[in-house]
Amino acid sequence: MTINQRNVQPTLNTFWFFKPGYAQGVFWIVLVSLISNANDILMRFLGTHLASMQIAFFRFFFATLWLLPVMLWNGRASFKTACLPLHLLRALVGFGAVTCWCLGVKLVPLALVSTIALTVPLFVLPMAVLFLKERVVWQRVLATVVGFIGVLIVLVPVDQEIQVTWSGMNYGALILITAAVLFAVSDIFNKKMIAYEPPLTMLFYFALGTSVAGVIPAVWVWQTPTGIELLCLFGLGLGGNLILYCLLKAFAAVDVSALAPYRYLELIFAALFGYLLFGELITLFTLLGAVIIIPSTFAVAYFEIHQSKRAASAPRRLESLSTANPITESQ
Repeated sequence: MTINQRNVQPTLNTFWFFKPGYAQGVFWIVLVSLISNANDILMRFLGTHLASMQIAFFRFFFATLWLLPVMLWNGRASFKTACLPLHLLRALVGFGAVTCWCLGVKLVPLALVSTIALTVPLFVLPMAVLFLKERVVWQRVLATVVGFIGVLIVLVPVDQEIQVTWSGMNYGALILITAAVLFAVSDIFNKKMIAYEPPLTMLFYFALGTSVAGVIPAVWVWQTPTGIELLCLFGLGLGGNLILYCLLKAFAAVDVSALAPYRYLELIFAALFGYLLFGELITLFTLLGAVIIIPSTFAVAYFEIHQSKRAASAPRRLESLSTANPITESQ
């Protein structure tokens, strides 16, 4: 084979779904929704025999195994980190979040699971103000407050046969909201660390640290998995990594703001799979909460994206002004 022949061999970038474009971005974001639902279904299946802490451990243990060859392929530099303590804290928070999520998925319908998954940005905003000293516009604050009203609505117990209640509240939803708060804390760590840590390094140390943190809890509640359960756990670890991979591909294909509405397809898929696989129907309070939460989280994302764009364009405007009128800079 000649050099010219080798040059025309197809690469990954020649395939349609690896090219930039609006349709490609939608393709990847739809995959995110499908994989997220698949992971929730696997967690529910595994939760019939295995404890939540054991599922969380295996989920990150297998995620680490999936990531290790990628890290080795990228060389020793990918293992270097400047903030190991933050990785450890983030791993502990992540283990708690996934453990709560595994437990909550067993107790409530899939549509409610996906509805609560959408609330994470609502919890990130006040934490970003407190811990990162971010400045937010009043529209984002208003959208967050309205979103929290939706959160309170989904906590109302409706179906005693499906949802476990405690003190007049939906116990399963409460556990999932606890997980959402912990995921929001993890996102705060992400915002702080992304400035000086590569995404692959962050992903690997999160998976490794969380699996190490989960060893003792998993042994404490140990139930030997069957062959099918091990296969599902392996798929759960792969699914967790694929979600981030597809997100990165989606954001590389098209602007983030263009994809924001498609994130809510996850709720539609969850309602469909919940009905087909488990005979679940969306309750009135879940539907009402979703009607409030979805526009609120969309508004939060919209204002955050446009605020970031304005912040990014400000230096360019200053540069163009100084170039056009050099005297201004000295003044």
